[in-house]
Amino acid sequence: MKRTALVVGVTGIGGNHTARELLAQGWDVIGLSRRAPRDLPQVRHIAADLLDPAALSAALKDVAPTHVFITTWMRQDTEAENIRVNAALVRNLLDALSSHKSVRHVALVTGLKHYLGPFEAYASSGTLPDTPLRESQPRLALENFYYAQEDEVYAAAERDRFTWTIHRPHTVIGLAVGNAMNLGTTLAVYATICKETGRPFQFPGSAAQWNGMSDVTDARMLAKQLVWAADTDASRNEAFNIVNGDVFRWSWLWPKLAAFFGVEAAGFNGTVQPLEAAMANDAPLWRDIAARHGLVEADLDRLASAWHTDLDLGRPLEVMTDMSNSRRLGFTAYQATDASFFDLFARLRAERLIP
Repeated sequence: MKRTALVVGVTGIGGNHTARELLAQGWDVIGLSRRAPRDLPQVRHIAADLLDPAALSAALKDVAPTHVFITTWMRQDTEAENIRVNAALVRNLLDALSSHKSVRHVALVTGLKHYLGPFEAYASSGTLPDTPLRESQPRLALENFYYAQEDEVYAAAERDRFTWTIHRPHTVIGLAVGNAMNLGTTLAVYATICKETGRPFQFPGSAAQWNGMSDVTDARMLAKQLVWAADTDASRNEAFNIVNGDVFRWSWLWPKLAAFFGVEAAGFNGTVQPLEAAMANDAPLWRDIAARHGLVEADLDRLASAWHTDLDLGRPLEVMTDMSNSRRLGFTAYQATDASFFDLFARLRAERLIP
């Protein structure tokens, strides 16, 4: 049976890699985003505003996907606004597609804030969950835009009779420009600045993160799970954590990242050293670096998301993610985490995003 995927957020870390995985497996792929992806010519692109129901319906009037992959969100100033806006974009999208009755499956990508709490109460006392994090853990007694997005999917699935899966990655490592949560590229830019200035490559986070066990999600792993779930009957109407399948300590990985860039590694020194403060005045320096090295992106803010990297690395607990729910159903993909970073750094250089 012909399968047509609509990848929402096709220019983002998750969406871009999902489109690539779908194309590799022979799917017809339509991408929805504000700007067309520059590196996916095989994808039919649709530009639309997810918060304008009338314009969205007009843009999708001739689009009848069998599968929908929602990999985008919009950051707002408060969690109440995050809920209003991000629930609306899911609702508007699924309402716009409802009349076609073509959708058989919807996959929604959220993340570990499902367990750790929203930005306003992120990993704070009173909300710290047991780890490893498991899909069976109940929702926190906190308002959370991930919950609101899930509820919109559940409501539309009940109305239109499609199946769904929810995918919860840890920190996603992969190539994207203009992404609000981009730890891998942020660390590459920070290391580049350290090399240019002679600063030490200072670990910005907490003792718990430096010494504790952790994991991350390669964007390619996320894409593989999304496509696997779309093709696996047993996965229907389930939530899945998705990480690389290994665990590490930042005290082990940090010197390896420093060595890649030829900079001095400085570990946890007793206090949190926020990256947002360390890079606060680096935008002019990055423009100069970009000009001298012929880089294609001179806007530091489109590459680095220091605020989110600080959230991830500043948590007061170690965070590991259990993947038993998808493992027991046959998802066996694995990715070495150090290779995730090195592959990303090599691609950033090849794309002339870092020197």
